[in-house]
Amino acid sequence: MNEDKDMADARTILAGYRASIDNIDAALIHMLAERFRCTKAVGVLKAEHGLPPADSAREQQQIARLRQLAKDAHLDPDFAEKFLNFVVREVIRHHEQIAAANGVTKTG
Repeated sequence: MNEDKDMADARTILAGYRASIDNIDAALIHMLAERFRCTKAVGVLKAEHGLPPADSAREQQQIARLRQLAKDAHLDPDFAEKFLNFVVREVIRHHEQIAAANGVTKTG
């Protein structure tokens, strides 16, 4: 009987963790959507002024900044950098598409 109660308690705790994870995932999706709305505006601005889609100096600053934030948050900095690199590659791809749609050739 005690094992049944322990299993039921474990399932209740697990359901609570999973609900929290689901909420965090939803927040992450909304935050990424907002981030991409901002980076789209940056892409339009860059295209309008003939600026290159990528900015390696900015990217390096961001990597250093986010690695430190990850350390401070007890998150693996390598994971944080990989995640940022994935997001930045997608942002640059969007900026290249915006630039091409505005007749700007890829310059960097």
